[in-house]
Amino acid sequence: MDQKPLGLLIIHIKRGINLAIRDHRSSDPYIVITVADQTLKTRVVKRNCNPVWNEEMTVAIKDPNVPIRLAVFDWDKFTGDDKMGDANVDIQPYLDALKMGMELLRLPNGCAIKRVQPSRENCLSDESSIVWNNGKITQDMILRLNNVECGEIEIMLEWHEGGGC
Repeated sequence: MDQKPLGLLIIHIKRGINLAIRDHRSSDPYIVITVADQTLKTRVVKRNCNPVWNEEMTVAIKDPNVPIRLAVFDWDKFTGDDKMGDANVDIQPYLDALKMGMELLRLPNGCAIKRVQPSRENCLSDESSIVWNNGKITQDMILRLNNVECGEIEIMLEWHEGGGC
């Protein structure tokens, strides 16, 4: 029996910042997001270590404890793609903010519900705010990539109710 999703998490992949060089002078980066049995991939941005994707990826969240893994690769035409780092997306503070329910309706637009500080437990490179805006809760994040010499990825999270709520 298939478990119904709690909701849909939209991950807005905005851009990469100072990504590692894996080709002669640049890289051809793309991102793969993995959540349980779901795998999504952005388009390849050719010859750019500061790529702009502005792509939305929607994943069904069935178990809030299953990690969301983001991995960056350099596309290569003739050889295997090179890894350019990875990060886990910690959605627990975001899910906690969602539990505020009807109390959110009293908040003014642009109100920061919660601020999440970078720590060893998350991949944040800077403080991340969870914000109430136009009837939605969003969280902007800049993730520091692990297992690589440099690079960050800017994303935004947004929640849509699912059938299992």
